[in-house]
Formats: sequence, C-alpha cells, structure tokens
Amino acid sequence: MAVTARPKDVRASPQALRHRTVSAAVAEALRQRILSGTLAPGFQLRQDALAEEFGISRIPIREALLQLEAGGLVKIVPHRGAVVSGLSVEEIEDVFQLRVSLEPQLLILSARHLTPEDFSELRALRDEYSAALKAGTVETWGELNRRFHLGLLRHAGRPRSLSIIAGLLQDCDRPTRLQLSVTGDVARADLEHTTILDLCEAGEIVAAANLLRIHVEHAGRSLVEIYRKSAAGA
Repeated sequence: MAVTARPKDVRASPQALRHRTVSAAVAEALRQRILSGTLAPGFQLRQDALAEEFGISRIPIREALLQLEAGGLVKIVPHRGAVVSGLSVEEIEDVFQLRVSLEPQLLILSARHLTPEDFSELRALRDEYSAALKAGTVETWGELNRRFHLGLLRHAGRPRSLSIIAGLLQDCDRPTRLQLSVTGDVARADLEHTTILDLCEAGEIVAAANLLRIHVEHAGRSLVEIYRKSAAGA
C-alpha cells in the first residue's frame, strides 16, 4: 500500500510573523528618512540606538537594515555596521562636472528640433514636478527631474552622449532629493525648469543652455557642501 507523504507545515510562527511585520515598518520609516535627506550618506545606523528609539529588540532592526541593504539604501561595512549609502564627495563632483560639460551642449543641439508635442509633454512633466515639489512627495523628485532633463535633450542626435547623461541622472536621483530637501531649493528648481523651457520655446537656445549650466552647477555645489558638512559631523 502506497503511503502518501504529508506536506511539511511551513507556516511561520506568530513570533516570526511579528518580527517580519515590525522589521518592515522600521525599514519603511528609515527608508523615508534616507530619501528625504534626514539621514545623509555616510550616517551610521547603530542597531542599539535604533532598538532603543523604536522600543524593540535588535532582531527586527537587523532584518530592517538587511532589507534596506537589498534596496541599495544602506551598506553593511565591516567594523562600522550599517551606514547610509551614497556617492562620495569626489564622485558627486565628477558626476556634476560631466553633466555641466555635456547637458548644455546637447540642449543646443536638441532644442531647435523640439516639436509642439514635445513642449506639451515637457510642460506636463514640469507641472507634475512642480506639484510634487509643493506636496513634498520626495520619493518622486529624482525621477521627474530625470525625465524632464532627458526630455529637453531627446533630439540632440547624440545617442552615446544621451546614454551617458541618462546614467549620470540616475546616479543623481537620491542626491537630487537630498539637495532639494536640505537646502529648500524647491522654488528655485521649479522656476529654473520653467524658464529653461520658456527660453527653448522662444528660440533663445543659447540663453536656455547657459541657464541649464547654472542650474546643474548650483545643484552640484550644494550637494558637495552637504556631503562635506555631513562628513565633518560624522
């Protein structure tokens, strides 16, 4: 007579489920602090201090930090534990210097070919970005900024350069959110995006490129200052 094996009960224990739920809540709370810039790159996340703050044991804290590491927001560093991940000061300077060198040139090549449909799409993006800045939905700022900048440059006819810029803007996603959150430059960013778009539509392409250069340079300088202050206070 054949004996049918009973499936093994793989249900998690109530305690394991509780830890999982608590760790997810802690991970989300820390994620929001990192994305808003409250916890700057390089900040050390001490398990004992976090356990005391949240009033829980270190086990769900450890699980939360592992979740954040999997998402690229935290690095587990030997002898230091968990630290908020991010670009170094030198990398930030390099990224923004490359953007300053490339983006204004690409805008000059692209702007004259932007169609009425392109401008309509860019204005819709600008409006969405403006609303997100005012609403404080930090998690969307970097992506909307990236789409706006790439939209301006789409007709440059330089696919290799555009690919480089796309990568640089991706690298700038979290730093952009940090810069805007810490400096409060949301009004300036919104106004400069609007003015660059207006200048392009008016055919004042060189003026638009000059403002784009100033726009990117300012963001880079602000970030370098933020990172250096964070390093000095670490």
